[in-house]
Formats: sequence, C-alpha cells, structure tokens
Amino acid sequence: MTPLRLAILIIALLLGGHAAAQSQPIPVPDPPQLGADGYILMDFHSGRVLVDQNSDVRRDPASITKVMTAFVVFNELRSGDLAMDEPVRISEKAWRAPGSRMFIEVGNDIPVNDLIRGMIIQSGNDASIALAEHIAGSESTFAALMNQYAAELGMTNTHYTNATGLPGDEHYSTAADTARLVQALIERFPDYYRLYSEREFTWGGITQSNRNRMLWQDPSVDGVKTGYTEAAQYCLATSAERDGMRLISVVMGAETPEQRVSQSKSLLNYGYRFFETHRLYAADEPIETPRLWKGVADTLPVGVAEDVFITLPADTYDQLDARIRLNEPLEAPVAAGDRVGRLSVSRNDEVVRERDIIALETVPEAGFVGRTIDTVRLWLN
Repeated sequence: MTPLRLAILIIALLLGGHAAAQSQPIPVPDPPQLGADGYILMDFHSGRVLVDQNSDVRRDPASITKVMTAFVVFNELRSGDLAMDEPVRISEKAWRAPGSRMFIEVGNDIPVNDLIRGMIIQSGNDASIALAEHIAGSESTFAALMNQYAAELGMTNTHYTNATGLPGDEHYSTAADTARLVQALIERFPDYYRLYSEREFTWGGITQSNRNRMLWQDPSVDGVKTGYTEAAQYCLATSAERDGMRLISVVMGAETPEQRVSQSKSLLNYGYRFFETHRLYAADEPIETPRLWKGVADTLPVGVAEDVFITLPADTYDQLDARIRLNEPLEAPVAAGDRVGRLSVSRNDEVVRERDIIALETVPEAGFVGRTIDTVRLWLN
C-alpha cells in the first residue's frame, strides 16, 4: 500500500462520491475597507482569518467583555458548581451598577437563569456583577478567573479588571482575541450559546430588546454582543451561519451604532460571497487501513483526532491535493491515539493544512511466531 494518496480520492470516499465543483473560480477582490479602528473576519470551523485590520491592537472592549463573563458562568454551569435555578442574592454594589442595567433590586434573590438573560440580552452591568460576586465572592476575584481563561484560550492581548466592560486602565482586549473567545464559546457551549439569539427579555415589568440589531437584519445571525463606552466607541461581535459555514466578525471602534451594523454586514457578505469551508476529514473515522506488522491484527485503521476543516476561495475545492505520509513500516504494539504519520493538504503547491495521522485502535504485539514471520517478511521486502 502506498503511503501517498490524493486527497480528492479520499474525500470522495468519505463524502460518498461527492464531486467537487468544476465551475470557474470567482476572483477574490480585496476585502472591504471599513472606518472602524480595528476589525476581523474569521471562519469558525477552520480558524482561517479572511479579513484583518489592526485586529491585534489593544482597545477598550466595552460590553463585549460580557462574552468572557458568560464564558466563565457557562463553565461553572457545565462543571456542576452552578445551577440555572440557583438563587443569587443581589448586593448593593450590583444594584448601584452604572450604565446598562437589568434593574434588579438590592437584597432580592434572583435565579441564575434570569441573571444570565439580563446580562446577555439586556447587557445588564448589574446582572454581570451579581453573577461575578456569587461565583467568586467579589468582582475583582472573578476578573482574575476571567484572565485565567483568557490565558488558556491564547488571548495574549487581553486583560480584564471587571465583569462588565466599564472602562479601566488595565482593562483591554482586541478584535482577534474576541474572535477567539467567541469561537471557543460557541464550540464548548452550543446549548447556552442559543441565548444570544433571543431578541428580548422582561424583568420587573420592564421589557428590553437585544442590543444586537443584526438579529433583526440578517436571518443567518444568531449572536453575539454589542458594546459601547466613550473610549471604546461602538463595538460588535457577530456570528452567523449560512449553509453550514459559520463566520465570526468583530468590529471595534465604529463611530455610530449604525456603522457597526453596516460594517459587520460588509464583512459577513464578503466572506460568504468569496469563500467556502469544507470538512475534509471527520475525527476518529478511518482514512486509510494500512498494513500493520508484528501485531495480533494485520491492518490498522488510521485517521485524525479532530475534524479537519479548510476555508478557501469559492469554487477552488477541486484544486486541493492531500498526501498522507505514514511511518513505515508500521509495527505493533500500537495504542489508539499514537501518531503514525502526517497529513498535508495543499492548494497550488502551497501547504494550507497539516495534521497528525493517529492510530484509531489499540493493537497489541503478536506472539513469538507471528512476530518472527513478519520479521522475515519485512526483511524479504
């Protein structure tokens, strides 16, 4: 068995013989030039950045901060340390929070479920502080927890000092870090992420609409969060899904709320018009079953540990070529998850994606006789 195989043949097998599009590729123009201070457009599945303008420059993130606040809360819920129906006692600090509010009252016990909606839909600073204090004892301790998660996600240009996004000298993030955060939140907490598409929430007889106006203007948009302070100007992190392709855009420092919407639309429309994303290989599904020597089995299914996605210019799928280089000879014992080769995906002779090829099964060594026979066979080969 050859260690090399063309990707188009493998992909065709995995996708049931689906043929790649043969139409003439659409020329990809330069991305739109926006008036915002910094912005980014990224594919959710592949992580490829399609548009980038000052995306690593530190800026005041305003209420986009609450995406990380929610990320911490969702982690607490998933771990079982917090429950949706758990009551939260409202402190005077939370009650006195300036800026956008849910209008909770000091001393009341409010379920986590309602505070989350107040934070996400109404952008309530009071709800954010109440959740932070309940989880960590104080908002400053909660901010330290936020920074731990930021470090884990590789958000190297982000530092939080509060759970709300109110201005602070050491409170900053970037468009690129925000995109990474949104990607992680959607990936890890898809059920909780659905809250971001809710258009209104009523508390204490007061109904407030979601500040993300993209929810009304683009049916493919299902999140995420707006932000505004005088220092930050108007910010918007957006995620949308069309025909299975999810894009994340972040606009920071737009001059008006209308501009942050129109600029986000421009980014999304550019991405969907001129690019496409494909899943080339599925995690834990065999790509090849090569010969295995000196094992209790003669073959070994191999594949990838995680789904392999690629984002490329529209109508260029048929230009892909993949090569799998296996460690030869493959010999037992082999444990599931062991690296046994390397996958390389190219387009026009340029490598666009590389991944380890792993064993999908554990295969022990054969007995003495079996090992001896295979040793001879290998020598004869």
